Amino acid sequence: MAPTTTLPERRVRFAYPDDLDPCWCHRFPEFACAANSISLIMPFAEPYFVKTVRSTLPELDEPLRSQTEAFCRQELAHHVEHRKFNALITRRYPEVVRVEGWMRRAYGWLSRTRSRRFNLAFAAGSEAIAYALARWIEAHLAQLFSDADPVPSTLFLWHLAEEVEHKSAAHDVFEALDGSRLRYAWATSVSVALLAFFVWTASLAQLKAQGRFWNPIAHLRMARWGVSVAFTMLPTLAVSALPGHTPRRFTDPIYLPKWLALFDPATGTIPVPTVIGSPVSDGADHGTAV
Repeated sequence: MAPTTTLPERRVRFAYPDDLDPCWCHRFPEFACAANSISLIMPFAEPYFVKTVRSTLPELDEPLRSQTEAFCRQELAHHVEHRKFNALITRRYPEVVRVEGWMRRAYGWLSRTRSRRFNLAFAAGSEAIAYALARWIEAHLAQLFSDADPVPSTLFLWHLAEEVEHKSAAHDVFEALDGSRLRYAWATSVSVALLAFFVWTASLAQLKAQGRFWNPIAHLRMARWGVSVAFTMLPTLAVSALPGHTPRRFTDPIYLPKWLALFDPATGTIPVPTVIGSPVSDGADHGTAV
């Protein structure tokens, strides 16, 4: 199915206070650990996706070519902002630097050694994973973000909202140039395994640095969220692997797209999501361009 809309480029820039605590979810610090772990992956995974799909541009017809270029711009914007945030994480938790090295080697190895067909399937499957995570996060917004710091919260929700927006972009390229469902299922499984491993190891490193490694509540919460995410993600990925499937058939979350529409291109700002209710969230544009 040909693209019907153009993906906008939003030049959002986030300014982080010098005293920002990377444990930014005060009610559930374990959630901040898991989210931070995903953020640490972005500077390695997203350039890999972009390199893969960008290599196909000479073979794509319009309007798919323009959509793919816009998808690449959105993905690169994500990894730039996550890299800035990750500097805060590694400064506070130097224990995660080793895990970052594993991430760099893993995604770099895939990019160098796997076929373009596999890499396209990996990118498409990873975007389906991100879409499923966005659906899960929206279902738990009030629980997880009601007492969170506004800037990192806005960073993560902006990223997830754009994942919903471009949910079909990598899939469209994969379908146009390959479409093997077995390859898609295998590559997606590899992506899930890498995500789970890196989130687990980086989260443990952060918990250890916080002195909460042996706290049973922390591990119980993370296990419960992991099971909950699986119940959302696995059906989404199973349907995504079916012949003839297109992500456009999925029903999008309600809040994230509506909130993303509030982005002001003139100022490069987006309001703090209304669900965020920490004492420092006063309704101003804390997640703004600088």
